[in-house]
Amino acid sequence: MRVITGIGALFAFIELLYMVMVLAGANAGNGFFIFIQALAKPLALFWPGLFPVSDPNLAVILDYGLAAAFWVIVAGVIARFAAR
Repeated sequence: MRVITGIGALFAFIELLYMVMVLAGANAGNGFFIFIQALAKPLALFWPGLFPVSDPNLAVILDYGLAAAFWVIVAGVIARFAAR
């Protein structure tokens, strides 16, 4: 059960880290940024572009913030079923 919630928390952390880096204006050419981006984009699944907004900062918050919440919720549900 802890492993499942830990994986969900790790996925959510990656999403939130990427979101903070983008909002803070991190150097997109930096190796660490590219690594986190390579992890975060596939983990975002269907969230990017789901809610079209004109403000790019709000778009990042919606796209990756909702993906992070999704991973926490899904991991919690799966862990709850696995504990039975």
